[in-house]
Amino acid sequence: MTDDLGARLKAASLLEGDFVLRSGKRSRFYLDKYLFETQPALLADIAAALAEKVAAYRPYDLLAGPELGAVALVTALSLETRMPFIIVRKGEKGYGTKRSFEGRADPGQSVVVVEDVVTTGGAALSAVERLREHGLSVRALVCVVDRRQGGAEAFAAAGVPFDPLFTVDGLGIRIE
Repeated sequence: MTDDLGARLKAASLLEGDFVLRSGKRSRFYLDKYLFETQPALLADIAAALAEKVAAYRPYDLLAGPELGAVALVTALSLETRMPFIIVRKGEKGYGTKRSFEGRADPGQSVVVVEDVVTTGGAALSAVERLREHGLSVRALVCVVDRRQGGAEAFAAAGVPFDPLFTVDGLGIRIE
């Protein structure tokens, strides 16, 4: 199933051209997460595959997804696993509760972070820092695709086990 899922993900989301990534790096390809996260059948199958990944990190209390890109993923994974989740904001909102995440989480709980596409890991590491600041223990970070451009090393340095569903080379995509 994983080979077929990878082929479907690649067919749905691979764009070729000249792109600037969030990390500031330029790339000749882009995996548009919204093109695979907005297709119900594909998203359901990705969530089922991620559910197998997160099972290795039991026990944990919550799933966590950074906004905006991972919200659909963490929601689908929550429905698949029946585990509650929180949404990690990019920054504290300046009104209302002024929370840095949405949902219920208590200090001492453990979380598995769910991310879409990882390049250097910067956005995901920011989410990990906010979770840790709230007293949550990050058990692992799983993602759909690792672009293999420094994310794994950054997570290792931060003490976060990293477990991608796919890598770009595993999908048959050559990095420059």
